Parts: sequence; structure tokens; C-alpha cells
Amino acid sequence: MALIVQKYGGTSVGSVERIQAVAQRVYKTVKAGNSIVVVVSAMGKTTDGLVKLATEISPNPNRREMDMLLSTGEQVTIALLSMALQELGQPAISMTGAQVGIITEAQYSRARILHIETTRLTRHINEGKVVVVAGFQGISSAGEMEITTLGRGGSDTSAVAIAAALKANFCEIYTDVPGILTTDPRLVAEAQLMDAITCDEMLELASLGAKVLHPRAVEIARNYGVPLVVRSSWTDQPGTWVTSTKPQGRSLINLEIARPVDAVEFDTDQAKVALLRVPDKPGVAARLFGEISRQKVDVDLIIQSVHEGNSNDIAFTVTTPILRRAEAVATAIAPALRSQSNPNLDEAEVMIENNIAKVSIAGAGMIGRPGVAAKMFATLAEAGVNIQMISTSEVKVSCVVNANQCDRAVTALRTAFEIEAGKQGSREAGESACIDSPVPNCPPVRGVALDLNQARLAIRQLPDRPGMAAKLFGLLAQHNISVDMIIQSQRCRVIDGVPRRDIAFTVSRIDGESAKKMLTQVAAELGWGEVVLDSAIAKVSIVGAGMVGQPGVAAKMFEALAQQQINIQMIATSEIKISCVVAQEQGVKALQAIHAAFELAGSEKFVVPA
Repeated sequence: MALIVQKYGGTSVGSVERIQAVAQRVYKTVKAGNSIVVVVSAMGKTTDGLVKLATEISPNPNRREMDMLLSTGEQVTIALLSMALQELGQPAISMTGAQVGIITEAQYSRARILHIETTRLTRHINEGKVVVVAGFQGISSAGEMEITTLGRGGSDTSAVAIAAALKANFCEIYTDVPGILTTDPRLVAEAQLMDAITCDEMLELASLGAKVLHPRAVEIARNYGVPLVVRSSWTDQPGTWVTSTKPQGRSLINLEIARPVDAVEFDTDQAKVALLRVPDKPGVAARLFGEISRQKVDVDLIIQSVHEGNSNDIAFTVTTPILRRAEAVATAIAPALRSQSNPNLDEAEVMIENNIAKVSIAGAGMIGRPGVAAKMFATLAEAGVNIQMISTSEVKVSCVVNANQCDRAVTALRTAFEIEAGKQGSREAGESACIDSPVPNCPPVRGVALDLNQARLAIRQLPDRPGMAAKLFGLLAQHNISVDMIIQSQRCRVIDGVPRRDIAFTVSRIDGESAKKMLTQVAAELGWGEVVLDSAIAKVSIVGAGMVGQPGVAAKMFEALAQQQINIQMIATSEIKISCVVAQEQGVKALQAIHAAFELAGSEKFVVPA
């Protein structure tokens, strides 16, 4: 007999008939000898309707009252589903988040779960009842016992957290698609169903806008080793398993706010190749990395930064033994990248640096926490370590620094994030990165995601000295603004005797204007240059744990964009993700081209139910 947590989203319980169908599925699972906890969302568009009612009363409703209002949507569903189960002869009891004992931070509309009191839940399970729990909500730990909500998509988080607290055999997420697909079936009808995907791959896809699973739910599954499967509410297909490595024995206290960083990693076997002043036009990255791929040069980090004018810088890192080969490829192709439209433009210049190291923090607790990257940058600044390159993902932030500063950087980061040297969570060069083992025989690219909800900010002429990144991203963290891609230019300009670089980063579009206003004021005070905002961008990304050690993956992505005459504005990579910023109006075309290039389409077309 297994203990199973099942979660049903709003479309799955959107009508009386659908609630009765869910009851039949739950009843069938119980009759097979299992104990069941069911977590449900509000029916259909109930939450949207409640939000609309609130805004008709107040243009800026009080957040406490909004949580009080929105939490009622799930209460309707739990009562109706419990009644439906009882009509089938199955004992059932409905419970709100507070009744279950889901204790959260005292933060309205975006609370994180601290712990779950399982005594009452376990008693009802042992009595043979199906416990139907209201997802998306909890109660604050303070004496006031305030109702809180976890944010949109929070029912996924509720379900996986309950599964972790109960040590359930697995957690099933029922939704309106048959599992995890290679991309959004609304954009590519031939998107293919995956049998399995790693937690790290799913974290990247979920955070890039793949709406099948909430990133916080995947984070909990990864941290506590909860077996997770995504299935269709309408069929009996097996769905997609989200696999994780062996759990780390974490405490269930401070469940969502415990240690965000599990590892400090470093690699001193690194060298950097930068091409400065390459033309800002479609095909340049494809041509460069196509040749790199043909020469079997395996690239680690890739960044393309934003510049004024019509040229860009592209930089990448390689392991030291293949530096000469990488340098030869870059030097050979640089003249061919000269701008044909402007022959007077300086020829692309190759810059080599082999006295570098890559230092990283890794862990699944970084999602939506702007202070983590800021803390890393501040720690390096306090240690007097200057950052040359930055690469970010959902599970890792990497900085390229001078090799002679590597030990100092690692020691400072281990202290700041309380990671003991020589213990789990501390990796040295040559050891495996903080990435789940890939699914056996999986292709290098598992999925393609498109994010149309980002804006890019660029700050010109930031002084190139320790502490600048810490200052910038610390300010954003103080204003609760999460940053996604971060690119620091390779080109350095000396102004009034001070070396300066540009830095660009992406944020949620809703934060774009407020971030620009705040940074423009600060820039004037600190002597930084102009702050430029571009809200008309799209970010398209490929994700796959199998791309490690595959030199041609980036080249294939860039070539797919070049063939569609799509210009790449920014590039950022991690071990399992490559992201490109393109013009917003070209975002969907970019996704479709890349999905086709990696032959991810299947023979079956998926239609998402209304």
C-alpha cells in the first residue's frame, strides 16, 4: 500500500462534472489499496473572478484582505470534492491550509512554507479517510494566525510540501496536458511528451515560463527527494516523472526558507576567449560557434553583451588544454566577421586570458530570492575579488575571477553560505557539478522555452572594480526585484582615468519601469552612466542535462536563429541551459525554429482543453 498525494488544478475541477470525475479517479486509487491526500485549486477561473471583484471595490486592495478573499476559492472545491467522494461511499474530510497545519511566513500573497504539522492529517489518513486539502494557502506562525496565500501556482507547492512532510511514496500533479512536453503545445502543436526529466532540467523549464509545474514545487521535490509525476486529468497515460538525486536529509523545519545554497564549486582549469567588436547582426554567433563545433572545441560559459552602436562582444570559456585550439579558431574567423556594411569599423579583436577561475554557488533554493546572487557579489567584493564574467541559472550563479583570487573567493563564499570545506556541498575542479544525473540515453536538449514577460536593463560605464555588482544587485534585492540573466561586457573603456564596463540584466517586465527609475536616481548619485530599459524583448532557451560535453549544441541553436534572420541581442549559458534574448516580435518564431532544429517534434498533436 502506498501513500500518495494527488494535486488537481483549476481546469481539472472546473465544473461539477469534472469534480465528480476527479472523485471517481481518487476512489479508484483508494480501492487499489492506497492512502490518498488530495490537494485542489479553486474551480476554473474562480480566482480571476475574485480578483476582478476586489478591483471593482478598490483599485489597490489591501493584501491581507486579498488573501482572505482568494483563499475562499479553494474552500469551495474541497467541500464539493469531499461531498462527491462521500456520495461514492468513500469517507473523506475537507481541510483548509490552516486546519492541516501549513505554517507559513507572515507574508501576504507570496508566503513561503515554514513547516507542516502532520498530526491531524496523519490521524485522518489512518482512519481510512481521503483528506481533501485546500492548496495555495496556509496560516502565519505568529499569534494572530493570519490566513496567507503562497502566490499563483501555489497549489503545486502545497502538494509537494505535504508529500515531503508525510514522506509520501510519490506526488501526482494532474493537469490539462499529458505530462511535460518539449515546449508549449499552444505554440508548437507537435510538442513531444517526455517519459522523464531531471529536477534541474524541470527547474529551468518551469522558471522559464513552462506553466505545467510551479518552480517552488520542483525546488521542494529536489531538496527532499520527493518522486513527482505529472499526468493528464483526462486520460490514464503514465505522464512524465520528474527525477531527483538522493535527498540530502534536510530538516522539515523552515521547509522553504532553509539553506538556499548547497555547494560552493570552483574550477581553476579555465581560460577565456573574447571576440570584441563583432557585428550586431544575424548569423555572427552561428558562424563562430559553428566553426568551434567543427573543430571539436567544447565550450563552457558563453556570454554576449549589449553595447552602444552596432557591434557586440562575445566571450566564452574553455578548459586550459584546448585553449590554443580555441584561440586558433577565434583568430581565424575574426577577420571574416568584419562588418561588410561599415568597412571602417575596427576589425574584430581576439582577447585571451588564461589566468582565470570559475567560482560558483549552487542549490535549488535560489528561486525568486534576489538576495542570494547579491550576497555572493557582496561577499566577493568584501574579499577584494573583482568579477570578470557572470553566468546565472535557477540552480547556479557562476563568476569568472582571477585565478590567484580563487582560494580567497571560495573561502569567503563557504563562510558566507555556511558550507563546510570537505563536506557535502563543496566541490572542486574535476568533480561533477550540482546537476541531477540525466535521464539515460536522453538527447542533449530536452525542451525549449519562451519567456515573453521580461525586460532588459543596461547600465553604461559602471566602474570596473570590486563591489560594483554587489552594490547594483544589492539595491535590486532590497526592492525585491529578482534578476534573471546578467551580462557584463568584456570591452573596457577608461574614462577620467577609471576603467568602466557596461552591465546588462533582465527582470520581470512588471518590474522594469520601477527598477529603471530607482537605478537612474542611484546612477546619478554614484557617477554611473545612463540606465537604458528595453521592454520589447523575448528570451528563448534550450534546456538539457545531456548537453554537457556536446560542442555542437550552441552552434545548432544559433544557426536555427540565423536561418530565420533572427538577431541575437544577448547570450547567457549554464551547464544545462543556453538562453538568447531576441526581439519580442520574433520570440515565437525563434522558439518554433529551435524546436524544429533539435527535432523535438512528435507525431501526435496535443490540444490543450479550454
